[in-house]
Amino acid sequence: MAAPTIRPATPADGETFLSLVDALADYEKLDRPTPEARQRLLNDAFGERPRISVFLGEVDGRAVAYAIVLETYSSFLALPTLYLEDLFVVPDARRMGMGSAFFHALAAEAIRRGCGRMEWVVLDWNQLAIDFYEKLGARRMTEWYTYRLNADQLREVAGEGS
Repeated sequence: MAAPTIRPATPADGETFLSLVDALADYEKLDRPTPEARQRLLNDAFGERPRISVFLGEVDGRAVAYAIVLETYSSFLALPTLYLEDLFVVPDARRMGMGSAFFHALAAEAIRRGCGRMEWVVLDWNQLAIDFYEKLGARRMTEWYTYRLNADQLREVAGEGS
């Protein structure tokens, strides 16, 4: 079996990307993206003004993993941060070095972009991922809490009602 390869996704990879997003939804027991959401994913990845960057992980020419990254910004570093939104490897392709290959490639991407750091979140039940990140030397942030407003809450806060 060949070593994993990581490459930027192209518009021709759209359906492959969406099938991997579906696989993540299935793995996490979530609803798959709606047709409208699927179109937004493609537009945000490959449209005129991309909001996200998508990378594919392949083994023997078969896409078995994907990552979505985007930039946030640190006012204290005065540098961008590469934020990893998703990293998913299909279960039958795990333990083949794909996670390590992705982190090497994404760390290089962060450096290429002039980022001062890379950040991501992990579900508290995903011990396999937590162990992997800690083995890389990543530090779990304990002094920060993640907060979220959903779409209805955003409208309410914006004074637009629901």
